[in-house]
Amino acid sequence: MPATQHPVVTLLEDLIRIDSSNPDLVPGAPGESAIADYVTSWLSERGFDCHRLEKTPGRPSIVAISRGTGGGRSIMLNGHLDTVSLGSFETDGLLPEHRDGNVYGRGAYDMKSGIAAIMVAAEAATAQPHAGDLVLALVADEEFASAGTEEVLRHYTTDCAIVVEPSGLDVVTAHRGFAWFEVTIHGRAAHGSRRDLGSDAIVKAGAFLTALGQHDVELSQRTSHPMLGTGNIHASVITGGEEQSSYPASCTIALERRTLPGENSVTVEAELRGILDMIASGDADFKYSVSAGLERNPFSVESNEPVVASLIAAATNNLGATPSVRGEPFWTDCALLSDAGIPTVLFGVDGGGAHAAEEWVTVRSLVALTNTLEEVIMNVTDGPGSGR
Repeated sequence: MPATQHPVVTLLEDLIRIDSSNPDLVPGAPGESAIADYVTSWLSERGFDCHRLEKTPGRPSIVAISRGTGGGRSIMLNGHLDTVSLGSFETDGLLPEHRDGNVYGRGAYDMKSGIAAIMVAAEAATAQPHAGDLVLALVADEEFASAGTEEVLRHYTTDCAIVVEPSGLDVVTAHRGFAWFEVTIHGRAAHGSRRDLGSDAIVKAGAFLTALGQHDVELSQRTSHPMLGTGNIHASVITGGEEQSSYPASCTIALERRTLPGENSVTVEAELRGILDMIASGDADFKYSVSAGLERNPFSVESNEPVVASLIAAATNNLGATPSVRGEPFWTDCALLSDAGIPTVLFGVDGGGAHAAEEWVTVRSLVALTNTLEEVIMNVTDGPGSGR
């Protein structure tokens, strides 16, 4: 069968035609309801027990389960149903196109290809009895706040998991996290003519910004993580002042710190306060406050975890070569699964154009991903020992 006629390609085309743009990114966008209906119908017809989780109306995640006969390990395959804006796509993002061995369309790469591979692989793998449960978590909202995976994890757990984000058919066993903070430098408001009464919060913030830049350099010189390099920090947004004729009473710097395993919001805040206290020690009029925001933990999984070994073996079998094992600089839902105590690994298609004007997946990698996932499912769920 030509690769372009593989059932996973046909399914991907159907999924691309469904607008599942995330409404938290695109006001008025439809969200995941229509695509959730589609995957539920498709999987129910193939014997999966489907559950709809929809704490936020209109933002459903689908959990589809194929129960095992007992005695085997369970596995969760996780992928997200939402996409970013169609407006940024240079042609019709809902019209799948084939060119040069690739499929083009919004979500073709990130990540309706992964959803299609999960579904087709799961159908094939469960055509025969299996000991462990297979759980498909097809989730909402990964592109914004990962509310879908968080909701799934409040209700379901498994012995291991694979997140099928695009990875170029590399095996990803680590990625960085992040912590957001706001640092406010406090001054004193006064008329612009009254230096004796005013204290310029924006000017005083300059000392902190300079020190923040020096801190980023120091981070780059720390011992490098073998897969993730070093952490980094940057100022993202600065706000302060009311009008040109007044001394500003405050200046707030929103910043982001990208973190490595072993780092978290607590360690980052301690670093920030150390910097700020050092400035204050030389300036009695330097006042500040620190507010922690969103935090997402780094992710890592040990190479000797059975799901990692099984994935590498299956990928080697289907690719004809051992896949690269590496880390990613950005954050994924792998961290949420890992935080829930589920050994997790990331593996997905090759292609490009995530969030861009043109997005594509290579058909070769889509078929290879599907075949690899099928083999992993069979090996993991067959029993407590080694694979089939």
